[in-house]
Amino acid sequence: MKNITKSAVILSALGLLFYSCAEAPITLEAKGLLPEIIRIPIGATQANPLEILKSENGKQSAVAYQQDEENILWKLDLSESGAVSIKLGNGDTENTASDLEMKKEDGHLSILYRGKKLMDYQYEVTEAPEGVDPAYRRSGYIHPLNTPSEQRLTRIQPKDHYHHYGIWNPWTHTLVEGDTIDFWNLVKKEGTVRFAKFLDQKTGPIFSEYSALQEHVVLKNGAEKVVLNEVQTVRVTPLDASHYLLDFVIDYECATEQPFKIIKYRYGGFGWRTTEFWDNKNSRVLSSEGMTHKNADGTTARWCIVDGALPEGKGGAVMMSHPDNYNHPEPLRIWPEDQYGRGDLFANMATTKTTDWLLEPGKKYTLRYRMLVYDGEMSPEVADWAWGAFAQPRVLRLEK
Repeated sequence: MKNITKSAVILSALGLLFYSCAEAPITLEAKGLLPEIIRIPIGATQANPLEILKSENGKQSAVAYQQDEENILWKLDLSESGAVSIKLGNGDTENTASDLEMKKEDGHLSILYRGKKLMDYQYEVTEAPEGVDPAYRRSGYIHPLNTPSEQRLTRIQPKDHYHHYGIWNPWTHTLVEGDTIDFWNLVKKEGTVRFAKFLDQKTGPIFSEYSALQEHVVLKNGAEKVVLNEVQTVRVTPLDASHYLLDFVIDYECATEQPFKIIKYRYGGFGWRTTEFWDNKNSRVLSSEGMTHKNADGTTARWCIVDGALPEGKGGAVMMSHPDNYNHPEPLRIWPEDQYGRGDLFANMATTKTTDWLLEPGKKYTLRYRMLVYDGEMSPEVADWAWGAFAQPRVLRLEK
């Protein structure tokens, strides 16, 4: 763990600022509607181990924290209003215990919290169902995505759309080296997206994360050509027994000297084929702009709640688009209420529903999404607060 010198501390909390000496207690109010992740940028750290201690009833205890490439992170629980000390020392009280687990088996990478599976990332190829065109085979997707109590929120290879794969993000209408290529509708046999390799994996007391290289491949005249490289970094951060964050950072770079143009189309990009348990009688869609299953399609949104009844209780997720994303607030593709007569659900942050997007060689393009996954119900007030914490997280800035 990198360290900090004696410094001043500035707390930026969604526009709120105050200042304190580094070794004095810092009063952090848990004003959020859920536990939140606090960040300390690593750039200010130096020579001595960092300790984060909380004071309660005259006793001090170590607060678990974890470092990524840019920040030191810890969780501020709703009960932790009051004094939190940042102390310079030997690091003897560092709390590194973790309830998170990451493991690989049977072609997928699983992330578990307190023994319950939250998600699988499928890195080996899933073959098409028996008797179905082999073109529907695919790797590089998330399924199952579960609530904290292991209630399943996704499905794959439904008979109505064999190319639907849980949480996945191919592009539908693209222009590549003069040809229009569809990476979404696999039956066309024009293109596909596949897992290539893992770049990183890490698990600690705050989050579990992996990075995977996924290749967008043109299928032409019996040959394969990689035309777009995608690095997808996925992070799972438990908040409490009923909520966790699922973060996506998706980096695109052209794999050739030719541009990759995503042409305006009504669906494509970050998509979620929801569980078959939901229909138009037991599920809900609600966007940040107040739109519902009836009228959300084609509107733009910062976030969108999709939830409903499950075999044991209720649950769902809030899909969030980061304000730095291309074409934010992003257009939604939501299937109509009477889809297939029963109201099957598909939700999509359709970045290019209303505009083209040109990716040029030698440049990197990034999309960021967050899903707040939960058991029970979700209010628009909590969803809006959660999006604010995603768009502008609370930061402690350490300055000399």
